[in-house]
Amino acid sequence: MVSSKKKDDKKSPKRSPWLKRVKRHVSGPMQSFFAATPPGLEKLCCDELCALPLSENNAKIVKGGVEFKGRIHDCYLANLNLRTANRILMRIADFPASNFVKLEKRASAIPWELFMHQGIQPEVKVTSRHSRLFHKGAVSDRIEKSISNRLDQFGFAFKQKDQKDFHTFPQQIFVRAVDDIFTLSMDSSGELLHKRGIKKHSAHAPIRETLAAAILKLAGYNPKEPLLDPMCGSGTFSLEGAMMTINMPAGWFRNFAFMGWPCFRPLRWAHMKREAEKLFTPVTGPLIFASDKDQKVCKAFKKKINEYNLTNTIDVSCGNFLDLSTPFTNDQTGLVVINPPYGLRMGNRPESSNLFHAIINKLKKEYPGWKIAIIVPDDNLLKKIPFKLTRHRLSHGGLNLTLVCGKIL
Repeated sequence: MVSSKKKDDKKSPKRSPWLKRVKRHVSGPMQSFFAATPPGLEKLCCDELCALPLSENNAKIVKGGVEFKGRIHDCYLANLNLRTANRILMRIADFPASNFVKLEKRASAIPWELFMHQGIQPEVKVTSRHSRLFHKGAVSDRIEKSISNRLDQFGFAFKQKDQKDFHTFPQQIFVRAVDDIFTLSMDSSGELLHKRGIKKHSAHAPIRETLAAAILKLAGYNPKEPLLDPMCGSGTFSLEGAMMTINMPAGWFRNFAFMGWPCFRPLRWAHMKREAEKLFTPVTGPLIFASDKDQKVCKAFKKKINEYNLTNTIDVSCGNFLDLSTPFTNDQTGLVVINPPYGLRMGNRPESSNLFHAIINKLKKEYPGWKIAIIVPDDNLLKKIPFKLTRHRLSHGGLNLTLVCGKIL
């Protein structure tokens, strides 16, 4: 049996000195990666990384995310599978620079031709703290100029037969300057990872998929048990739960920036997805029950789950949660997850309080024994919950929210 690696070699011009350099410096050795996460989700992301079959189990929680070392195919795995990460960065270089002359010299010495194709104009994003080079625009201009000059001098136009046009995968370089030490990283993800490639319909105040996945994990969601999403909106909780239920990777339906890298091997990527597909878990009937009082939103959501063959996993109904009867028998329990309307959508404080009180009363009356995860925008509302719950602080759209999880008694 011919391995995927040998097949890749047959597709690649082995005699190319440039490809040998790519393999020697990028594909072959261990690289340093950083999985950026939303605030407070570092531990969940680290647990996800440790569960993956990476080359080495060395994930380390740091401020803002998780650092790990691995080979390029580990970067593929992380992008494909992580549900709670925003993006995966590959570290390119670290160096000191206290003036623009040194910055240009150091940046120009990086072998950019091994990381991107000639003709690519990456977007450079800069953050600077306690650095003499504090002008972000000037730093960005110098880095862009260094990359362009290097690619013009050493770049090579190469494309594998079965690889898509690499120009369709925009590239980003992240530059971080702290105390005159510059760290340059290449974004392997492209669009933020919460964009799963499924949900393109909208609803009021949609919650990001990364946060929804984190909430389900924090609440102890068991994909073998029912999930009730009674104020589903655009269906983020339901979709995340469905993908977990059938063991579908978070990035199954999307592309990534690394597909435009010279080191990308389409055959290896295809093999990786085939192996992941073997682990899909079929379901015989819906365990996820979503509802919303907005008919247009429900119609769009039904269309979407039908388009992606998730009708056996998610059941959608239209109606006000407070008026709907429970679809479960007394001995069935699972998880109820609710992101109630808040802010401008929730009206004045008395209306907010009354709605929240009605939700809690319904849950206590009709869903005893169920686990609950509910976002509470105002801590004063916690006084209306008659059972003990665990609090988690979250950030959503610039708002500081409280997630409470526990069991309905």
